[in-house]
Amino acid sequence: MNNFTFYTTDNATGDAKDILDKVQNKYGFVPNLFGYMAEAPYTIDAYAYMTNLLGKTDLTPAQQQIALLAVSHYHDCKFCALAHRAFGKASNSNAQTMLAIVSGKKIEDEKDRAIVDMINATLENRGWVDDEHLNAFYAAGFTKRNVYDLILIISIKTLSNYSNHLTKPEPNSEIISML
Repeated sequence: MNNFTFYTTDNATGDAKDILDKVQNKYGFVPNLFGYMAEAPYTIDAYAYMTNLLGKTDLTPAQQQIALLAVSHYHDCKFCALAHRAFGKASNSNAQTMLAIVSGKKIEDEKDRAIVDMINATLENRGWVDDEHLNAFYAAGFTKRNVYDLILIISIKTLSNYSNHLTKPEPNSEIISML
């Protein structure tokens, strides 16, 4: 049972209202996960801050979306998986890769496969990634810095995926229309 309050720009007050107004201005709508996160507005701040840091990584926006989708799929977060499929499409992520992530099929693109394999190895082993996985990641052209890029992505998605598991937000029509 979801007994969390869903906040909107109409019923939120104080910091929560300020943050939801900023989200509305940025996206043109408020993704439903933020409506629940507004219970603790600093959670949205943390999510937004970490997400903005993705612009400092060496990963392309398409690669970021592939990694974000891989984490969301691993955590079985339907809301975020749908959102990252939509944002992945908007960022020209490889369509075969995106479909393969959610269907469990083989990823054809070597770099995309390396990203997803590294995400899965990190999650499955709770960060204790062996040399075999690291070397395969490096062999695909990635660096030690990119390992940290993926850890940042795992952190971002763990925050939103776990929040969504608790609150079960419905997908926004705006996100669905992007697919």
